[in-house]
Amino acid sequence: MKRGVLIAGFDGWGNALDVSNGMVSYLIRKLKARYFADFNCDLFYRFDETRPFAMIAQGVLKKVSPPAAAFHVEPNPSSENTLVILKANEPHLQWYRFVDELCSFCETLRIEKIITLGSMYDGVLHSDRLISGIASDEDLLSILKQRNVIPIDYQGPSAIHSLIQLQGQKRGFQCISLWCHCPYYLQGITHFGMLSHLAHLLSYVGDFKIDTAELDQRWKELNLQIQHLIEKNTELRTLINELRKAKVRGSWASMKESERKSEKIIQLKDFLEPK
Repeated sequence: MKRGVLIAGFDGWGNALDVSNGMVSYLIRKLKARYFADFNCDLFYRFDETRPFAMIAQGVLKKVSPPAAAFHVEPNPSSENTLVILKANEPHLQWYRFVDELCSFCETLRIEKIITLGSMYDGVLHSDRLISGIASDEDLLSILKQRNVIPIDYQGPSAIHSLIQLQGQKRGFQCISLWCHCPYYLQGITHFGMLSHLAHLLSYVGDFKIDTAELDQRWKELNLQIQHLIEKNTELRTLINELRKAKVRGSWASMKESERKSEKIIQLKDFLEPK
């Protein structure tokens, strides 16, 4: 392998609007990345928490798919980097062992940069493209700031991303963790607009090329449905206007206050036309 970049996306706690898991799935598909390795799922997952998926047809068991953490590699790198993609469920058990084995495998693969992806619900608009992040050194952080990534200030519950960041930089990797801020009123759908924005950011910091035309088209169609729904739904229109006013005032705290005032989460998937 050439010098490598690892992009890791996890399903689970830090996967609002399927941005983290959806992004790595899109990269694997668009880049025709090939599966080549995985973790021993029996060591890191509780099957009573994330149950294996069974496929049964005409009374015959065809397949059982447990929770997984699988590595894929871009077969024909478009730059001097080799892109490796980790698509995984966030592990339930032995986080330190999981991260230690991940770092050791990255050393074997000559990975130099590790990028983890996460997403959270926040008091933002569906038209916003807000990404925050952390980096292992000032040079990397400066690059992120140039792409309008907001440095994170946070104290609270953590995901596997934080441990990868901490242990990875101790092991000498360049480490970045990116977190996409998703509108809480869009719960239940995939935010293709944010996926496209994140893909462009990743292609820049990871030094590879990716076509986002499909994501852009799907977001254009979905955005039209959202706009029509907003026009018809008084409650949703009021909620979004409050968020928009808070944004104009330039206060993220005000946007969070608008979120707290909302009496309920509106599941747009209940209103949107199925595709």
